[in-house]
Amino acid sequence: MRIDVITIFPKMFEGVISQSMLRIAQEKDILQVGLTDLRDYTTDKHRSVDDRPYGGGPGMVMLVEPVAKAVRDVRARVPGKPGRLLLTCPQGRVFNQALARELAGEERLVIVAGHYEGYDERIVELLGAERLSIGDYVLTGGELPAMVVIDAVTRLLPDVLGDPESTACESFASENEGLLEYPQYTRPAVFEGHAVPQVLLSGDHAKVDDWRREQALERTRKFRPDLLNPGQTKQGS
Repeated sequence: MRIDVITIFPKMFEGVISQSMLRIAQEKDILQVGLTDLRDYTTDKHRSVDDRPYGGGPGMVMLVEPVAKAVRDVRARVPGKPGRLLLTCPQGRVFNQALARELAGEERLVIVAGHYEGYDERIVELLGAERLSIGDYVLTGGELPAMVVIDAVTRLLPDVLGDPESTACESFASENEGLLEYPQYTRPAVFEGHAVPQVLLSGDHAKVDDWRREQALERTRKFRPDLLNPGQTKQGS
């Protein structure tokens, strides 16, 4: 997969993409990440990427012209693969594990990191950008949401984590019925008077599976009941 990010702060990404699984994915040539500075597509001496909104109001709005130029140039770098275009903003579709899996099936993503009070609506109208939000709150800019998307998608790519079962039983996974993950334990068996549940030491795999599902259901009821009745409660991620 190739992921291109268009941002006014490309250096924010350098530490993130050079560490942990993102670094390994790039070393294995599973992932390519391209960072493009939006200010390189401005035309004035101040390298402006925003202006006051028509109709008045607070804040500044991202200009359509530099974004359009940047997106078209970035897309042209890989002929025949324009990529799925995402725009990070509070009004977008809420990002979750199901969407992460959907995006992991793409060959290429192009992410525009939104900023300021908002963006010129023609960025969506002309370029067909999909709005995407990581939750029901507002951040200073779209760089952190872009990093979240890159990380969540990359770890789902084949051969990144090594063991394909490692994502099958985790929280929100479809293989786990969309439930929160069950409690986990490791050595020692007893620590400061707190013991590992005996069933996990029994060697009876059927009983372990039953216990884990029961615990996953209980944890989900307690912390995220909306996952059991997704049509009744709306909650950001």
